Formats: sequence, structure tokens, C-alpha cells
Amino acid sequence: MNVENHQAAWDLVKEAYQYQTGGDYEMAVELYKRSLDLHPTAEAYTFLGWTYHFQGKLDEAIEECKKAIQIDPEFGNPYNDIGSYLIERGQYDEAVPWLERALQSRRYESYHYPHYNLARVYIAKEMYRKACHHLEAALRICPEYSLATQALEQARREVH
Repeated sequence: MNVENHQAAWDLVKEAYQYQTGGDYEMAVELYKRSLDLHPTAEAYTFLGWTYHFQGKLDEAIEECKKAIQIDPEFGNPYNDIGSYLIERGQYDEAVPWLERALQSRRYESYHYPHYNLARVYIAKEMYRKACHHLEAALRICPEYSLATQALEQARREVH
């Protein structure tokens, strides 16, 4: 591994992320791709997928996440992202295995997201007790997660 290329690739990911958060998706895509040309990482593929998602390109987003998984199957973000994209399409049953795999990933800092996304599936399927279970788990991990708090209140109203 070329250390200079690795560092340059990470610098490009950071720069791309700044463009992405600023809403300049075209520049972000270009920089993520340049990073991947230098040194492919699961993070760069995942963030490129996320940028495609913001552009409404869900097929491309899912493909980039699958590339991330090929590089690092223990990185949880792309599993959660695929699940989220499938939820967006209304493909709830297809989303579940991806979200469950995110929860099993060893390298992941945001386990509350797949719990929340599983709850979204179960709310859509009117399985409110299962939704509450996952929302409570999300809030144990990240008590300040306001979307989960709101969804839990809604789901609890449906249960009672």
C-alpha cells in the first residue's frame, strides 16, 4: 500500500464530504471518485453512494454500497444505507436483512440508525410492538436521537 496515495485519498474523502454537506453533489461525486482511483475504501464508496442518494440515484447508491461491503464486510454503514434506500422505495421486506446485518457489523459507530430504520419498516407494516422494541434500542444507544423519540411516541399510541 502506498502511504502517500492512502493519505491523499483520505484527504479527498474529507474534501468531498465538505462539498456534499454544502449541497455541491457533482463536485462531491468527482472528489469521491478521485479518492477511489487513488485508494479504494469502504468509506469512500459508502459516501459516494450517499451522494448519489441525495441526487435521487438510488440504484447507483445501492451499487456503491455493495462495493463498500466487498472491501470491508464489517463496516456497518453501507448495510444500513442499503436498507434505508430500500425503505425509501417501499421495499420493506427486502430492507430487513440489510438492516439486521448492520446491527451485526463489528465496525460501526451508529447502531441506533439500523434500529431506527427497522422501526420504520415495522411501523409501515403496522407491527408496532416490534417498532417500539427497535426505537427503544435506538434511544438506549443515542438518547438524544429526536427522530426515534418522536417515532416511539407515535408507535406507542398505536399499540395502546
